[in-house]
Order: sequence, then C-alpha cells, then structure tokens
Amino acid sequence: MTTATQVARSIDARGMPCPGPLMSLIGAIRQGVVGDVIEVLSSDEGSKTDIPAWLKKSGHELVEVTEEDGFARFVVRKVR
Repeated sequence: MTTATQVARSIDARGMPCPGPLMSLIGAIRQGVVGDVIEVLSSDEGSKTDIPAWLKKSGHELVEVTEEDGFARFVVRKVR
C-alpha cells in the first residue's frame, strides 16, 4: 500500500457487476480535479482488465493495483 498517496475519493464498488466499477470511476474522474487520487474497490473480475485498459486509453495514471481478500484495490490519479 502506498502511504505517501492521499486518496481524495474512495469508491466501494464491491458486489457491483461490470461495467459498474468502471462507470463509477469515470464519473469520479469527470468530477475531480487534475492530481486527484481515486481509489476503487472492486470484486468484479472484469475490472482487472477494464480499468487499466480505460486508463491507458484516457491518459490517466494507474498508481497501483492491490489484490485484497475477495476484491482488487485500484489507485488512480487524474492526469488531465
């Protein structure tokens, strides 16, 4: 876990089916300001490919992905 990164918004999307976690992240990115760090907790297996693929396409930064017990924790930084 990155202790130097302060999370501006946390989205608990555990139990939400695809594409819910990604859509929640997109909404948070749109509402945020450049430099915001957003955390997404997702138990949906599709998020492991969907979120990194969307971030690469959209130009935002994937800070880290951590596998927790039954879900993945994505930490994202809004770049533009």
